[in-house]
Amino acid sequence: MSSIQVDFSGKVIAVTGAFGALGSAVAATLAGFGAQVARLDHAPVPPGAPSGSLSYGGIDLADDAAAASTIQKMVQETGRLDGLVNIAGGFRFEKLEQGTLETWDSQYRMNLRTAVACCKAALPYLVKSGHGRIINIGALGAVKAGAGMGAYAASKAGVAKLTEALADEFKDRGVTVNALLPSTLDTPRNRLDMPTADFTRWVAPAAIGEVIAFLISDSAGAVTGALIPVAGRV
Repeated sequence: MSSIQVDFSGKVIAVTGAFGALGSAVAATLAGFGAQVARLDHAPVPPGAPSGSLSYGGIDLADDAAAASTIQKMVQETGRLDGLVNIAGGFRFEKLEQGTLETWDSQYRMNLRTAVACCKAALPYLVKSGHGRIINIGALGAVKAGAGMGAYAASKAGVAKLTEALADEFKDRGVTVNALLPSTLDTPRNRLDMPTADFTRWVAPAAIGEVIAFLISDSAGAVTGALIPVAGRV
C-alpha cells in the first residue's frame, strides 16, 4: 500500500502516452488517489481500458490542432483540468555515423513537440483551475548521453528546458511545472531488450506514479522548475 497521503477527489488529470507501460501505471496510480484521469495516446484505445474512463486514442499529440481539440473536448466533458502529465514519447538507439537526420526529427517530434503542444493546449485550463500542475517526463540520460543516445537525449534535454522556461513563465499564475528524469524503467520491453540485466535495480513505473502524485498534491505547491532524478539503483 502506498505511503503517500493525497486525495485527488474532484480533480481531473490528463495523462499522455497513457496506453503504454509507464503511462498506464501512472494513470492507475492517480486514479487510485481519486483523480478523474483522462487518457490520451497516439495508440488506439486498448480493449482493456478502464470502463467509464475518458480515453482518447489515435491522436497525433505532436500536432497542435489535434492536441488542442482533444483537450478541449475532454474539458467539455469534465468541466475542468487540474493537471497534465506528459509521458507520450519514444526511444531510438542510433549512432550518428550510421544513422539519419530523420531519427533526430522523429525523436524531437515524439518527445519534445508532443509535450509542447499538449502544454500549450492545457495551460488556459490549468491557469483557470488556480492550482494547475504540469509534470513532464525527461530522462536521466539527457544529463550525460552515451553513444547512440544523441537524438533521444537531445529531445529529452529539450523537455528539461521546456520545463524550466514554463515554470518561470507561470510562477505567478498558479501553475507549477516540474520534470522527472528516470533511469531505466522496469518494463516488459526493457526486460526483453536487456535480458541479462538486474531488473531489481531499475525503476518500477508505479514508483514514478507516486512521485508524480506528490508533485500534483498540495504539499508540492512550492516546487516548480525542478528536474528530479528518479534513478533507482542504476
